[in-house]
Amino acid sequence: MDKASQTRAAQLLHHRSAGLKKGDPVSLPIVPAATFHLPEVAGASHIYGRNGMTTWEAVEDQLALLEDAPCVSFPSGMAAISAALMATLKVGAKLIIPADGYYVTRVLSEGFLAPFGVEVVQIATADYASFDFSGAAVVYLETPSNPGLDVVDIAAISLRAHATGAVVIVDNTTMTPLLQRPLDLGADLVVAADTKAPAGHSDVLFGHVAGRDAGLMARVRDWRRLSGAVPGPFEAWQVHRGIETLELRLQRMCASAGVIAERLLAHRAVANLRYPGLASDPSHVISKTQMTGFGFLIGFELEDEARAERFLTECPYIVQSTSFGGTHSSGERRARWGDRVSPGFIRLSVGIEPFEPLWAAMEAALKR
Repeated sequence: MDKASQTRAAQLLHHRSAGLKKGDPVSLPIVPAATFHLPEVAGASHIYGRNGMTTWEAVEDQLALLEDAPCVSFPSGMAAISAALMATLKVGAKLIIPADGYYVTRVLSEGFLAPFGVEVVQIATADYASFDFSGAAVVYLETPSNPGLDVVDIAAISLRAHATGAVVIVDNTTMTPLLQRPLDLGADLVVAADTKAPAGHSDVLFGHVAGRDAGLMARVRDWRRLSGAVPGPFEAWQVHRGIETLELRLQRMCASAGVIAERLLAHRAVANLRYPGLASDPSHVISKTQMTGFGFLIGFELEDEARAERFLTECPYIVQSTSFGGTHSSGERRARWGDRVSPGFIRLSVGIEPFEPLWAAMEAALKR
């Protein structure tokens, strides 16, 4: 992790310190208020819970430090994605989305946006580099893609998309702003599911949209207020607490993932392994130019569905879960959700377990 990321991590731990008065709690208070004292509206800091409340504003301050941009928080990653798309699309607009990205984004686009008159075009992540974006209103990309871990050059795509008049939205969930900074690379908006690594403990849903275009962010904020897609104060407090250890957790997760990826690559039971940090990975060259770390996700294939399921069942230190980025290592056979991967494909999210016991358990399960 580079020096700038370390500085941001230090700042977010103390982002409330300057405003503390004598006797104030150091930890963030939970303020579960829907209504506020309003003898008159003018000058009121808060009006109604759907417009804003102090606990989730504190999380937005943290995220703004990480993104170096204004942030709007949401009750889930999909709520954030929906807001970004609703803020930038209209009837007749063309939307480019990854055919191999998070499947719920495709379901939302085809099931709801297309019937409302949006032209939805799906392309593989690897094809973004050569695709003609002419006529597109929004170019939405996910890099690394989930679950295949293909990577696209954000700066190059942003330049080409902007030349045709498109808005660029990047889903940065797999990397977090500590490992990859799409706004610095030219993206207009970033969306992320803070449910994953930022919150980190697999116990809360949360998301955010970040951007430096005041007009776009005003639209995103209006969508939250008018749709009612607002986070709760307790959930915001959970995320605020989780973000304080994000940099520390990422260090171990990424370090372990790098070594595990090398060992899996050499294992005779494993095929088609993907991890951007490996010099042999097709995405490695691009990843080095736009990431400060290679993440904690690894994709690989075992021979068939039965062997993949058996590996996941017999490894005691891998939780079988459909999310990623938590303290526990987790794994999932992604074909069960209809992702365009082989039946034996596993998406592995490396957690914070001590490395040697984790690898020993994985190796034993692979042998069996």
